[in-house]
Amino acid sequence: MSYRTEEVAYVQTAQPAASVQAAQQQRSTAEYRALDAAHHIHPFSDMGSLNRSGSRVIVKAQGVYLWDSDDNKIIDGMAGLWCVNVGYGRKELADAAYRQMQELPFYNTFFKTTHPPVIELSALLAELAPEPFNHFFYCNSGSEGNDTVLRIVHQYWATQGKHSKKFVISRKNGYHGSTIAGGTLGGMGYMHEQMPSKVENIVHIDQPYFFGEAQGNLTPEEFALARAQQLEAKILEIGADNVAAFIGEPFQGAGGVIFPASTYWPEIQRICRKYDILLVADEVIGGFGRTGEWFAHQHFGFEPDLITLAKGLTSGYVPMGAVGLHDRVAKAIIENGDFNHGLTYSGHPVAAAVAIANLKLLRDEKIVERVKTDTGPYFQKKLRDTFANHPIIGEISGAGLVAGLQLAEDPKARKRFANGGEVGTICRDFCFNGNLIMRATGDRMLLSPPLVINKLEIDEIVSKAKKAVDATAQQLGIS
Repeated sequence: MSYRTEEVAYVQTAQPAASVQAAQQQRSTAEYRALDAAHHIHPFSDMGSLNRSGSRVIVKAQGVYLWDSDDNKIIDGMAGLWCVNVGYGRKELADAAYRQMQELPFYNTFFKTTHPPVIELSALLAELAPEPFNHFFYCNSGSEGNDTVLRIVHQYWATQGKHSKKFVISRKNGYHGSTIAGGTLGGMGYMHEQMPSKVENIVHIDQPYFFGEAQGNLTPEEFALARAQQLEAKILEIGADNVAAFIGEPFQGAGGVIFPASTYWPEIQRICRKYDILLVADEVIGGFGRTGEWFAHQHFGFEPDLITLAKGLTSGYVPMGAVGLHDRVAKAIIENGDFNHGLTYSGHPVAAAVAIANLKLLRDEKIVERVKTDTGPYFQKKLRDTFANHPIIGEISGAGLVAGLQLAEDPKARKRFANGGEVGTICRDFCFNGNLIMRATGDRMLLSPPLVINKLEIDEIVSKAKKAVDATAQQLGIS
């Protein structure tokens, strides 16, 4: 029976007077899948293949666990999509949303207007962010945040009378969202193929991916320094008077949790300062405690001019993004006329109220500090001890509660699988079948659990990951 036929058959037998909620409670997995296939287009998906196999239907969550419509209990090794930092089911966030919806469910921040939640959130962010960041512009996602970054960058240089500074340099295999601007900033070719109308004046340099791209006998530090110096070469090629900014994730998230060696970011910052170029840190994944610091750029020891925020800002409970502006950038924007950019939901009062409640949990329960001193080190050591000398694990990168495991045909020789994407998919499917959410990016397996995870739950994630990797090796005939 096709999904469409199943859907029609179900609708014909449904109780006409039943409420939507009651109907949802009565639906089987097959019925959910039929409706999903009939009406819902998923992000980054081959819909024909997905509809044939059927989506996994998640119906509830608590702490670090999810339950699907067949009552399977699943441990979430990805915090939703890198975002559920305080874990699922926090009543404090639901209560904050409810109170705000009753008092002021919406008003815009256009037309010389503001409201208490966005004011309080901005003040709280200024307390939590490093000292130079005291001003914030709000949007709905990381993608919109990076669109906003482009507008701020160009407006900043216009206020300085340097109108030729238009080029923005990014990195291959970086990810900065999936709007046209965000997708162009990102260096993922498969996304560019679907965007014939890319944003102009955006160019890319190579990523600091040591395991996959280092040649010869370079050390990780030497390789990272060489990749950072590509920025200087690109600036000189374009002309420093024409380059406005460099943008990068402190660590590459969707690109495979790639952590550059310690030489990388100080050199990037030195080059940006030398040529008077704005430095943008995309903190959408790294922000709000993921590495054990409030912001990932603090872990790497550099100071950006702009930071893009989202995900952990509300722990994913409601959509919200933001851009933090260094004081010198904010001053130029504030003191030089209209900034002609905004969104209907910029600084949405409900999202702001939830963000405040979320950030207070992270602060008051010392969740970020615990990631830095306790659960983060435990997680990293557990992974490295478990996968030491594994026949198909080439490296483990990460810090705090984020990690990337490199699948490799010959780990010691840094030889990757020729069909690495297929191997990653095999491993991911073993994870799913073992009730672990672990993401595959090509031949790298990614983990980024909720920041409230405890050590027993970390043990469960690592144990299930080990079983999936072992099963993958067995299927490949490697022991």
